Amino acid sequence: MMTREKIERLTRMAFQLFILLAVAFLSAITTMRLAIQGREVAVPRVTGLRAGDAQATLASRSLGMKIADRVYSDLPPDFVVRQSPPVGSRVKVHQRAHVVLSLGPQKVSVPALVGETLRAARIKLLRAGLQVGEISSVHLPEHEADQVIQQNPPPAATNTGSPRVNLLVSQGPATLEYVMPDLVGLTLPDAQKRISAAGLRLAKITFSPAPGQSRGSVQAHTPPPGGKVASGATVELQVVE
Repeated sequence: MMTREKIERLTRMAFQLFILLAVAFLSAITTMRLAIQGREVAVPRVTGLRAGDAQATLASRSLGMKIADRVYSDLPPDFVVRQSPPVGSRVKVHQRAHVVLSLGPQKVSVPALVGETLRAARIKLLRAGLQVGEISSVHLPEHEADQVIQQNPPPAATNTGSPRVNLLVSQGPATLEYVMPDLVGLTLPDAQKRISAAGLRLAKITFSPAPGQSRGSVQAHTPPPGGKVASGATVELQVVE
């Protein structure tokens, strides 16, 4: 029959052995992971391949694939037109190569969009099998807001290389801003003149008692003095009763 001391010694030995095995296992896993992450491979050529074949070629090197764009080209649809990184580049395994796929030869003509609203331009492009590209905007007083004033490629273009059409859209006239004048202490008639001269509108007058202040003078107003206000903005006055 085992003595208590012998049982305790065997238990400690078993526990120590378990700890050693666990440390060895974790070290092996960490070393393997670092080795895999640090391994580099050469990027294969996938240009000219069908998308599925390109993905399989990259997977054979432990690389992934991401479709970055689609453009018109002489290649059939879904064939790789361009790739990045370039052929022969050294990259770490499990990284993704970015590819541009072909939409096939262009068979559409860019519609005329100038003068259309942005919504109408989107619909026209969609019907033509095209997409809205970058949208830029600018304040132009001679054009209504949300109106297309320029497009690229131009109307009737057939050799664009991309299904996207970039648009320049008007935001209408720029909103003029003024600094809110200080009306505190002015009489009501003088304050009204200042408001009108600043291109603002008086919307509301509230009368309230204010001991020690001149009757009929402005004691506060909204917006406050010094703030920026747009042309035609409304002003509310609080006047001494």
